[in-house]
Amino acid sequence: MELSPEDSLRLNVMLANSVAVRIDEGINVVMCLSESGNEAKVQLNPNCRADQYIRYVRELLSSHVMGSPGGYPVYLKRWTRMGQASDARLDDLLMLGESEAVIAVSGASGLTDELARRAWWAMPDSGNARRMLARQCVVEGDMGRILTEFLLEFLPFEESPRDIIDSVKLMLQPGLLTEAEKMEIWNRGKKKNVFQVGFLYTTPDSLPEQVPARADLPTYLPLLRELESAGNPFAVMLMRLLSEKGQTFISTCLHILKRPANQDVVVAFLEALETYFAVVRLTDFHYRSVDDIIVQVDRVLSANHDEMRADTALEQLIQAVPQLQDEIRSMLILAHTGVAAINPIFAITDAVGSVMRKKIEPLSKPVVQCLSSLC
Repeated sequence: MELSPEDSLRLNVMLANSVAVRIDEGINVVMCLSESGNEAKVQLNPNCRADQYIRYVRELLSSHVMGSPGGYPVYLKRWTRMGQASDARLDDLLMLGESEAVIAVSGASGLTDELARRAWWAMPDSGNARRMLARQCVVEGDMGRILTEFLLEFLPFEESPRDIIDSVKLMLQPGLLTEAEKMEIWNRGKKKNVFQVGFLYTTPDSLPEQVPARADLPTYLPLLRELESAGNPFAVMLMRLLSEKGQTFISTCLHILKRPANQDVVVAFLEALETYFAVVRLTDFHYRSVDDIIVQVDRVLSANHDEMRADTALEQLIQAVPQLQDEIRSMLILAHTGVAAINPIFAITDAVGSVMRKKIEPLSKPVVQCLSSLC
């Protein structure tokens, strides 16, 4: 059995002037988008079971676009969601009426602002919005603000902490949010700190509600600036931590560590911490416990170098400001504390809430102590 002659004719006429197609299986309607932005629709008249008839429609679309009724290979779900779709026929994929084909386009490296407009019409959901906002051409194009407004409105209804964090990170890209909108998200984080993790990623040096610099910063500022002018990265980081920007970052970190809701929040927080301190890492090795990190840092500071390499810039900083050796030690411990240090704990538990917070204390307590010593 095939499509009714009436439906077949109307669909073929509509496809001749369309750039994107979507199918509403619930009401048996095929909708098309023209290049000018106009919409047209065909009300289907099934002559067999509705699901079978929709399959015939998809075969017609595939034959028209790809020359074969086979359709889009939906079994490549993971592959296409990782942005591995070929850029050669992205516009054709939007004519298939397949959700996985739209997802493939939204994550493709060859995405353009115009293709983003068509893909958004075909399948407007938060996952596609995030995938498209990961492309700079979309951020800078007309679709950037449209997708941002959607994610901002949908943010209170997101259930996954990871999706919340990713949405906030993407929306905080330059030019997408107003200052009032940023404060709206930030204030949500006062009650549900997952909203503030995205700020640590994207705008660590321009967080809202800046706190004062550490009181003794003026005492050490001339020495630190002298080392900064000589290109000393440890002095630059220490000065950053003692400044308003750094103190605000530390304050936010401490707020998040008080009550992380689940493992996604902890992992995302540690990823942000790794990124922030990356410039003063002494080794690329990722330690699997904070205790190991503390042992190695203490060996470095006692000039008994083991797995971490010696660094003359670090020695110059210690000699210039020996009064800040505790702060330097904390800075180095934090610089080497990352996701690898929590993996052994999360490998044997799926706890959340207060139970999880108890289990991660071997990591969270030393991190809180190091952050507090920098305040």
